[in-house]
Amino acid sequence: MAASAHVIDLTRLVSRQGHRTLTGIDRVELAWLSHLLTLDTPLYALVRTPAGCLVLPRDGARAVQDMALGRLVPDRLDLISRLTRRGNPARGRAEAHLRRMAVARLPVWALARGPLPKGALYLNLGHSNLSAPVMAALGQAGLRRLVMIHDCIPLDHPAYSRADAPAAFAAKLAAVSAHADAVIHLTRTGQAGTEGHLARLGRVPPGIVAPLGVTVAPPDPSALPPGLDLTHPYFVILGTIEPRKNHGLLLDVWDHLAKTGDPLPRLFIVGGRGWAGADLLARLDGRPAGVTELPGLTDGAVSALLSGARALLFPSHAEGFGLPAIEAAALSVPVICSDLAVFREILTDYPVYLRPDDIYSWSETIKRLSRSDGYADLGARQVLPQWEEHFRAVLTGA
Repeated sequence: MAASAHVIDLTRLVSRQGHRTLTGIDRVELAWLSHLLTLDTPLYALVRTPAGCLVLPRDGARAVQDMALGRLVPDRLDLISRLTRRGNPARGRAEAHLRRMAVARLPVWALARGPLPKGALYLNLGHSNLSAPVMAALGQAGLRRLVMIHDCIPLDHPAYSRADAPAAFAAKLAAVSAHADAVIHLTRTGQAGTEGHLARLGRVPPGIVAPLGVTVAPPDPSALPPGLDLTHPYFVILGTIEPRKNHGLLLDVWDHLAKTGDPLPRLFIVGGRGWAGADLLARLDGRPAGVTELPGLTDGAVSALLSGARALLFPSHAEGFGLPAIEAAALSVPVICSDLAVFREILTDYPVYLRPDDIYSWSETIKRLSRSDGYADLGARQVLPQWEEHFRAVLTGA
């Protein structure tokens, strides 16, 4: 039966106001918002704030899209935001703007009798606002609750998460087990792992496997930092600097390469500093030979940089999907990555697979790709998942 309306939770996307770049999960939420805005089905958005949940009409959802794309920058704080967002005025201005557009502002328990139409499909795509009270209230309101689980890394690899992340994520997964009507999985590999956790929690909701699409911005060389030297062979690692992404391995590799006496390729680290340990940050602050950090690049600049790279380097210890590797493949850029099951499933034999702790193999592969005679045999065209296929799989399977 077709949904009477779509309700997309945009709590995460609104929370990103003031950040220079969007994360992979942010981009997924934005892709879904952009798609739902093209449909004729009635659309609402839900945004949880410290002063209650905002229920937004289609125009409010479109305002969130405009904020995420930089087309709208709210400039007014209301009294509520002055009191609740003192440390984050950009988010406060966004919430103040949306409060003026909301059709309702409700405590969580009141969602059960709020204005959202019975029979609507609720989509939580970013792990935010994912709690038992919210899910229970929406169920009481007669909504079908569909949740995307990107990965279970906080439970599977707690060492690569913040100290408070495993317990917080476990509570979210418990809410999914108890209340979700269906779960969106990005891969079969991810489905198996997530459903193992859900089974231990007592209930496994029906699953929909729908790989994400890939959208690559047109390359915009003019958006690259002035004076950036791209005349020598270079490699790119793309993503937030945090332990799971294994930037330390590449710093070890570049230290090794610098000692060989061979021409040293460049390594561009594209992404902001996350919660990386003090040791890694100290190494970066020491400006290792051949290594340059490039935080805050636009999407067009990233595409331009990737397009000229000898390869994308992706030595992650764990990934739920690995969008940077798929974006590189979409540009026919070679990929050197960790030998993870999720990459094998999506990218099959496209990348060069290496162990994430094998400095020698990474060094030798990078040296080979730095030479022109070792560069032409990688980067063949790869068939990749498309957004339309993803949306269709989810909306028909729900």
